[in-house]
Amino acid sequence: QVQLVESGGGLVQPGGSLTLSCAASGFTVDYYAIGWFRQAPGKEREGISCIRNDGNTMYKDSVKGRFAVYRDSAKNTVYLQMNSLKPEDAAVYYCAADAEPYYYCSLSKTQFEWWGQGTQVTVSS
Repeated sequence: QVQLVESGGGLVQPGGSLTLSCAASGFTVDYYAIGWFRQAPGKEREGISCIRNDGNTMYKDSVKGRFAVYRDSAKNTVYLQMNSLKPEDAAVYYCAADAEPYYYCSLSKTQFEWWGQGTQVTVSS
């Protein structure tokens, strides 16, 4: 059974850092595109980062240079390191996986079939 479990969210001051984790079970993250998305109240869910099976990554422009996605194969977990956080980064963050292995990366939520339950990130002083 496929499962994605996010953790690591919380309250952080502007300019601070957080690292989110996405622990996968039922499949191996090395072989699938894994995306990170976020959804703020009243807004659409937006894609912010993706990592492909070959390790290539992509980012939404607004997080480039501040966020980094990487994975730990031994832990079957994908991480999102978030630095220089801004109030506008506050949202529920989700990880998602494409059910098709060895597929491309995108920031489109329609690509991804498997989703975690989300973790809240609050950026406030």
